[in-house]
Amino acid sequence: MSVDAVIIGGSYAGMAAGLQLARARRNVVVIDAGEPRNRFAAHSHGFLAQDGVPPGEIAADARSQLMEYPTVEWQAGRVEAVTGQADNFLVVLNNGSTYQARRIILAAGVTDELPSLPGLAGLWGKHVFHCPYCHGYELGKVGIGVLATSELAMHHGLMLPDWGATTLFLNDAFEPSSEQLTQLEARGAHIERGAVAQLAEQSGAGIELMMSDGRKFSLAGLFVAPTLHLGPLVAQLACELEETPMGCIVKTDAMQATSIPGIFACGDVARAGGSVTFAVADGVMAGLSTHRTLMFGL
Repeated sequence: MSVDAVIIGGSYAGMAAGLQLARARRNVVVIDAGEPRNRFAAHSHGFLAQDGVPPGEIAADARSQLMEYPTVEWQAGRVEAVTGQADNFLVVLNNGSTYQARRIILAAGVTDELPSLPGLAGLWGKHVFHCPYCHGYELGKVGIGVLATSELAMHHGLMLPDWGATTLFLNDAFEPSSEQLTQLEARGAHIERGAVAQLAEQSGAGIELMMSDGRKFSLAGLFVAPTLHLGPLVAQLACELEETPMGCIVKTDAMQATSIPGIFACGDVARAGGSVTFAVADGVMAGLSTHRTLMFGL
């Protein structure tokens, strides 16, 4: 089957891109594996007019609206391979289906590598977070922790006092310089040295953080910076990457175009600091840019 564009990834960025192309009466196939990055969170915050709504509900409404357009097809599955070039890409799915596409929009997201701390994975998205703007407000200005895995924890340590009383657990990951200690003190952040042993959910709300030496801390929430990992399809496409403190992302220009002609990227795969708002905005730009090249060429 031949289409104008195949969108790889059907979450917020992919659907936003698809909506622009659908409204331009272009034939689009959205291929989605059903594993959005924020599936662990109960509520989405900071997205205008949808603040506090469960992320799955936002996505379901968006998909319902997108599928009202007759030129859009939805395929559940994973893309195994993309070959060819602009105006003649061949997309192969894990179920054997194939599509010929003039353009590719990569919106497949990323995988978060979390610290291997006992108890942390089960609390991810519930009491352990990475974005203060998304989850800081709900913690009630008390008992916010930052788990250091590297010097990057300074970013959280300096930000989070605006949301509440903050403790930076150095976790034997790094030792702040005298200048950094002065910055933390000026922001009102407290420091705890020593290794963190485990996390556990407390009855009612919040978590208990236990240190290796037996000390315990009650926290409303904990912030940590995960490492981002791109899927194997990105390596296969050989798009140019950009290194960030969080991990590599696909490098794009202001129009969301990658280094490969005819391939655009949007959402977390092309932005280190993601949110639903950014994903939708980048998806809109990717859709508009893709349509522009379909009209006028690359």
